Amino acid sequence: MSYLGIDLGTSGLRALLVATDGAPIGSVERSYSVDNPHPGWSEQDPADWIAALEGAIADMRGRFPEFSALKGIGVAGHMHGATLLDAGGAVLRPCILWNDTRSHVEAARLDATDRVQELSGNIVFPGFTAPKLEWVRTHEPAVFDKVAKVLLPAAYLNYYLTGDFVADMSDSAGTSWLDVGARDWSETLLAAGHMTLDQMPRLVEGSQAAGALRSDLAGKWGLSGDVVVAGGAGDNAAAACGIGALEEGQGFVSLGTSGVLLVARDGYRPAPETAVHTFCHAVPAKWYQMGVMLSATDSLNWLSRIAGKKPRDLTAGLGEDLRAPGETRFLPYLSGERTPHNDAAIRGGFTGLATSTSLDDMTRAVLEGVTFGLRDSHEALMATGARPEALIAIGGGTGSRYWLRLIATALGLPLRLPAGGEFGAALGAARLGMAAATGAAPETLMTPPAMRETIEPDETQRAAYDDAYQAFRAAYPGLKAIQ
Repeated sequence: MSYLGIDLGTSGLRALLVATDGAPIGSVERSYSVDNPHPGWSEQDPADWIAALEGAIADMRGRFPEFSALKGIGVAGHMHGATLLDAGGAVLRPCILWNDTRSHVEAARLDATDRVQELSGNIVFPGFTAPKLEWVRTHEPAVFDKVAKVLLPAAYLNYYLTGDFVADMSDSAGTSWLDVGARDWSETLLAAGHMTLDQMPRLVEGSQAAGALRSDLAGKWGLSGDVVVAGGAGDNAAAACGIGALEEGQGFVSLGTSGVLLVARDGYRPAPETAVHTFCHAVPAKWYQMGVMLSATDSLNWLSRIAGKKPRDLTAGLGEDLRAPGETRFLPYLSGERTPHNDAAIRGGFTGLATSTSLDDMTRAVLEGVTFGLRDSHEALMATGARPEALIAIGGGTGSRYWLRLIATALGLPLRLPAGGEFGAALGAARLGMAAATGAAPETLMTPPAMRETIEPDETQRAAYDDAYQAFRAAYPGLKAIQ
């Protein structure tokens, strides 16, 4: 038997096939584009997701004979996106994505509405789903009037796979329509955003069965017998499943386009005043909290474009040995910020530039600025009672050992690096598909990968980086204090 994990990312889809023992068989990828029709807008055509999925399946069938024994599928997807369907199931407009900030006015209004933070457990961020529908109601009323269902990207793939409107708890927690503590849609929250319960998909846990693969797809894909489709997960919850972060204090730091610091929790402990995200986990009776910064490796990518050098060449110039904090500072708010500032309008900048400032100095400042943004998230998580003892480091930015040493030192936490092999959202999705198809307990499937190395904080530099972090906090007048 085999199991399929689908990671529906912002820039592409990845499909991972695993065996009964969880070992990877192989993976395929397909890319697609993001449309930015106006500044601050970010949209995608759901038809591109389906084309990518079908292309990936065709490739997988040709490359991996084990695909014919498929028994379970799990889908992970980028969160918060608003995919609007009419009464016939047709898409009404391009999906408004997680990094779209057009609805900041609507988000502020919803956030100030009585009981919204209390029930949702979160600030209403502009990237969340509810304010997007409020924007559509105001600016595209003809579209809003036709909305019969609102599906997140992963739920839209579930709809394509099963023919049913079904979503999981972890993804739905990022809509501002879910009572995150009760793990159910809140009619109070829905009413605040002029939505109704019948416009929502049916809810299941991510490790539970959402339905069966449509018979026409099974025939088209050369499959026989029932194939179970799991509830699935939002991408970060799936990544937590992929690296085995289910229990209190287990977590990871992800250095991708955005930066994420996630910690699993054994109970519901919302703290919206910190701008920490408190969401349902993809498995029953578990939650997780995370801080999110919008420009992590994207900050380094920005500098690389300006400098005309590849990011890895910029960081290679720093070597591996951690230096003392630099005199040049960088504020990593190129696209606004979530944790802890919740400010879509805030922007980045350099301070402390001099005629002697070199490209290495600016590169180091960018790495330090992103690191201090991650420490903001760590401080906010600590304020909720989260106490991770170590973090697994994942994402493209982990290719820089200098950056890893810097993060470990600034956070005061060891960073564990997975050994070669699969981990992350696609593996987490496959594990969810396996749990749904077999009935196995999630904790028996979602175990941490083997580690190749642990990077410890540089204790000789800890005090200097504590001071530099406080200077970073003071460098931008008007930044909100962490509660």
